[in-house]
Amino acid sequence: MAFDGITIANITKELHETLLGGRIYKIAQPESDELLLTIKNNGNQYRLLLSADASLPLVYLTEKNKQGPLTAPGFCMLLRKHLQNARITAITQPGLERVICFRLEHLNELGDLCEKKLIVEVMGKHSNIIFCDDREQIIDSIKHISGMVSSVREVLPGRPYFIPQTQDKYDPLQLSYVNFSSHMREKPMPLYKALYGTYTGLSPIIAQEICFRAGIDADMPANVLEEADLAALFQALTAMMEQIAEGCFSPVIVYDNGKTTRTPVEFAALPLTLYADKESQTFASISEVLERYYAEKSTVTRIRQKSVDLRRIVQTALERNVKKYDLQIRQMKDTEKRDKYKVYGELINTYGYNIEPEAKSMEALNYYTNETITIPLDNTLTPQENAQKYFDKYGKLKRTYEALSELTIQVKEEITHLESILTSLDIAMQEEDLTQIREELVESGYIRRKGGTKKVKITSRPFHYVSSDGFHIYVGKNNLQNDELTFKFATGGDWWFHAKQMPGSHVILKTEGVEVPDRAFEEAARLAAYYSKGREQDKVEIDYIQKKHVKKPAGAKPGFVVYYTNYSMTIDTDISALTQLS
Repeated sequence: MAFDGITIANITKELHETLLGGRIYKIAQPESDELLLTIKNNGNQYRLLLSADASLPLVYLTEKNKQGPLTAPGFCMLLRKHLQNARITAITQPGLERVICFRLEHLNELGDLCEKKLIVEVMGKHSNIIFCDDREQIIDSIKHISGMVSSVREVLPGRPYFIPQTQDKYDPLQLSYVNFSSHMREKPMPLYKALYGTYTGLSPIIAQEICFRAGIDADMPANVLEEADLAALFQALTAMMEQIAEGCFSPVIVYDNGKTTRTPVEFAALPLTLYADKESQTFASISEVLERYYAEKSTVTRIRQKSVDLRRIVQTALERNVKKYDLQIRQMKDTEKRDKYKVYGELINTYGYNIEPEAKSMEALNYYTNETITIPLDNTLTPQENAQKYFDKYGKLKRTYEALSELTIQVKEEITHLESILTSLDIAMQEEDLTQIREELVESGYIRRKGGTKKVKITSRPFHYVSSDGFHIYVGKNNLQNDELTFKFATGGDWWFHAKQMPGSHVILKTEGVEVPDRAFEEAARLAAYYSKGREQDKVEIDYIQKKHVKKPAGAKPGFVVYYTNYSMTIDTDISALTQLS
């Protein structure tokens, strides 16, 4: 994640354009290390989130409100005392440091105009929000750092404020080729590490981006670069710094669509050309990028964490059923010789009068194939007893075959059902989706419903898309939704889509009684391919048919249907042309 000095520069520019001259209307402290400022400016109201969380420090504008505790913490009360209705006169960033300084004017108790500073340091575990007077003396901070915690700098009331120079880094906004060449040649490490280790404000991903733009391998040792490569790298770095100095930002989020879910991979204040193979979405606001990126990232992480237990239950049951199915198939293979034993018994009864006493085998003409075969015999038994022995074997294998024929079908259906639940877990993006999947597992007997608990209320709803031609398309997120979509929501004339012979969502293309163009069929098929087990394949075969021809057998598992006369197409999984409504 590129929360570096360049991102801070973009945030500073955005806040300067939006909040400069505004007045602080409300101050809240929702978390112990977080502030939410409400600012009025030019007739508009803005909310500014300032977080010094060690694991996730953030600064961005947001429309969402967060409730603070009933009793405001001391730091919040102090800010309210001094900064309520204060005017923002400047928002600056020193160099490319991960620091934003808000200069504020307010009236003191005597009515005199005073100046204060609110400094936000976005430095990972060292992040802090520091309140200073006009002489750079610390009045207070959201985190107190004593000399016992840090030997570099104390952050305590009454101490002078300064930006800690913990690393020997240089300002990339003030570059010369001679110094740059000298810095790189003395670093026997991968080039991208040499860049972000030498210059302030560069993150590893931005350093790799600079190398990519220069056409140089980022892992090449910096101290072996040829002069031409050094010149190209210097040119790429200075071009980026000129872009930053001019305020030419283009915030982006890079997504990975090759995984089971559309996952945010990286964000930056500038285009990341090294991710040419992934989807890159550009935004007008860096605040929107930060809010969306961390919301989506935390959503994906949270859902994966919350689905671990369900996934383990399903995976365990699936492995058990696969082992059972493999054993049954081997047993079925053993029953293939049952008819041979029946023929042996019949031939012994037919030709047994020719068998010599204590013979260990006999040859006889198989009148079914008109071939002579050799039949093993137990020399301690009579011909009639040998024949009965083979008939008994035939009868036992026949009963085994008949029982296994039904059992293998049941186990195969169970395997298909469990695989479809795994696909549903991959699709799930909200906790409500997991709730419905859990309910399906309860109804299927894989999870025991707790005593006295009622059936949970389901709030999860299918995905809703609109095709390029304006047709509404619905996608089930799990088997219970698939059944509801197909047999309660869809009408007979609607079109039904599903990935061929693999777990996946039921997709309903609503026709509203009008003729559907080919493009709508293709886009609905793409949704069926995307929301299936085969979404990582280049192409997926899709069956489609009018809903009235889709039937559900009595007693079938959730999501299981049958159909006999269908159309098919092979399609990719690109759903970018569709608009998602919910």
